Amino acid sequence: MKSAEKDQTMNSFRNKELDILIATSVIEVGIDIPNATVMVIEDADRFGLSQLHQFRGRVGRGQHQSYCYVLSEEATIQSEERLGVFQDTTDGFRLAEEDLRLRGPGDFIGVRQSGMPEMKVANLGDTPLIELARKVAAQLWESDPYLRKPEHAALREKMYLFWQSFMAH
Repeated sequence: MKSAEKDQTMNSFRNKELDILIATSVIEVGIDIPNATVMVIEDADRFGLSQLHQFRGRVGRGQHQSYCYVLSEEATIQSEERLGVFQDTTDGFRLAEEDLRLRGPGDFIGVRQSGMPEMKVANLGDTPLIELARKVAAQLWESDPYLRKPEHAALREKMYLFWQSFMAH
């Protein structure tokens, strides 16, 4: 739909001229229609928990009870676990943590939006270890930024191989 047609349709829905709105994920943010009370999300297993949480937030903004139904025809065991978490809580932080735990962060540098990275990522509870790693990295950068010292040869090789895989994309 063209932008003007989308606006007209949204206004008709907001003004109760339309009872049902069928939309894509474009409705995830920026839509505030208090009289919207029911949402059905098809293939919910294809979305992250944070995105599902955003969808669910589009209904129930008015005075009436609202419902959000998630449908998944071909959910894996992992998807069923994620959708179970979605059913059990409305806490956005818990949903984000569970989604990260279950689906992984994806690429930090790259295009994958989920999956486990090639490098290990610390847990949020590993703050002392993260601080120590940062301190050691700063010392290393200060003393040998290009890793030219013989004792850093193995690290230089690992870094080369790690970054080479990203540059191929």
